[in-house]
Amino acid sequence: MLYYALVFLVVAIIAGVLGFGGIAGTSAGIAQILFFLFLVFLVISLVAGLVRRG
Repeated sequence: MLYYALVFLVVAIIAGVLGFGGIAGTSAGIAQILFFLFLVFLVISLVAGLVRRG
């Protein structure tokens, strides 16, 4: 999931440099959503690992 967030971020940067504002904004929004989903899943995984140990 983090890989896809980085891919969309790169697409947003390239589209922004080339002047495609709509595509750049959409790609940046998707990258942001995917990054926050990655963080949520990371926290859930860490908590589940700690609960399983204890």
